[in-house]
Amino acid sequence: MDMLWNGWGDPAKAAPLPETVTGLLRDLLGVKPRSTPALGLEDVRPPAPTAAPAALRALAAAVGDEHVRTDAESRVRHTRGKSTPDLLRLRAGDVTDVPQAVVLPADHDEVLAVLRACAAHGLAVVPFGGGTSVVGGLAPQRSAFVALDLRRMNGLLDLDPVSRTAVLQPGLRAPEAEALLAEHGFTLGHFPQSFEWATIGGFAAARSSGQASAGYGRFDEMVLGLTLATPEGTIETGRAPRSAAGPDLRQLILGSEGAFGVITSVTVRIRPLPEVRVYEGWRFGSFQEGAAALRRLAQDGPRPTVLRLSDETETLIGLAQPDAIGADLTQGGAGCLAITGYEGTAEDTAYRRERAAAVLTDCGGTLAGTEPGERWAHGRYSAPYLRDALLDVGAFAETLETAAFWSRVPELYTAVRTALTDTLTRAGTPPLVMCHISHVYENGASLYFTVVSAQGEDPVAHWTPAKHAANEAVLAAGGTISHHHGVGTDHRDWYVREAGPLGVSALRAVKRRLDPEGLLNPGVLLPTD
Repeated sequence: MDMLWNGWGDPAKAAPLPETVTGLLRDLLGVKPRSTPALGLEDVRPPAPTAAPAALRALAAAVGDEHVRTDAESRVRHTRGKSTPDLLRLRAGDVTDVPQAVVLPADHDEVLAVLRACAAHGLAVVPFGGGTSVVGGLAPQRSAFVALDLRRMNGLLDLDPVSRTAVLQPGLRAPEAEALLAEHGFTLGHFPQSFEWATIGGFAAARSSGQASAGYGRFDEMVLGLTLATPEGTIETGRAPRSAAGPDLRQLILGSEGAFGVITSVTVRIRPLPEVRVYEGWRFGSFQEGAAALRRLAQDGPRPTVLRLSDETETLIGLAQPDAIGADLTQGGAGCLAITGYEGTAEDTAYRRERAAAVLTDCGGTLAGTEPGERWAHGRYSAPYLRDALLDVGAFAETLETAAFWSRVPELYTAVRTALTDTLTRAGTPPLVMCHISHVYENGASLYFTVVSAQGEDPVAHWTPAKHAANEAVLAAGGTISHHHGVGTDHRDWYVREAGPLGVSALRAVKRRLDPEGLLNPGVLLPTD
């Protein structure tokens, strides 16, 4: 099944906002209903492909005629990603950067053949997994490009139960990967908000981080090996779990966002399926108090599998549990809601849960029971659907994330909130800015912001200055420009500043060697020459 073309996920799961929430948006933020009806997919008419017939024949020779698609619907469905600006442009019928064709290879050799054909005919290539990028990762700065859809490469190639490793193809969606691993008694343990639609290759290409990262780790920590197809040939990495044989080439491929090559297989660490899963809620008097409690668990243990904290505003609105938006699920109490989750054997889970409870209580937390935690687990993938419902009623809703060392987290939190609030208020659309700590480490944490406001006359132009102001605030406060969404085009100019001139020059040298014609996702991650 394909994702909703102008929104998120399964169309059957889309639901309108309750009238109480719509009224709150109207009264609090001045949100007005949309003045123009939404376009249907049949109403969107992309320009005809301009690729030379010889180029299309070469692509067909690489993958077969039936796996090169030039029809309007296929091309529109592969236009851009799922950020709010992406969706607003699609909803307005703007498909000026539509791909020339959609190409579906079946294996590594066919990917290489496609890359050779594209190099011969000057076509850029954008690897396409689940299409879930929210940072402009599918918006190349080249008009003549093909979308390389990896959905046919969706298998479990190997599973080693002794070493606890699995080799997965890049087009395998996360639920399918979990189902295949579960047949053998294992799990990957990677559950980002995009879980239902994102793919294994996309997780690696964007350095994804899942909601259970406190227990299972980030996706880049799970990757033991990668195979990369480039216009110049193949790179294979990962002969052992760790190595001192020079710099780790895996780290060069992880986070490369299709700019260096196409990931065609990923070897991952797997874990036994947990015997039990328990999620619960904790109340704290303030975000500062809750953050101190999370830091203590992250640094001194025991660390839960899931550990996250919503600030006062997010808790009040109920966004900590999107399936119950509009309700204060801290049972009427002020302050902040934290979610803790424990997965593993019954004995280990009970032990960690008891010890963590003692730490959280000592830090001022009050147990709110399992209901808030179970509600969070039930609605953990609902927020993108909520974003679509907000757009439907004329609200603007977008997210951004960053991370910093613990000592910088308070300053980073204040700086980003201030930048967003001041910029949007000056534009005449005062926002509601919410935040939660989404991932914790011994040395720092990630902050995930959600912004809701009226759309303004031109929603994309309305958001751009606020996004830029937030990016500036992130760098000024000592944060990283992205913790898990990636760089894409939205963060590229700030990533260049974060990496520094010499670092960027080194990455450019890598790209020139692997992709001499600059055909791989041009303008994403690095500026075009």
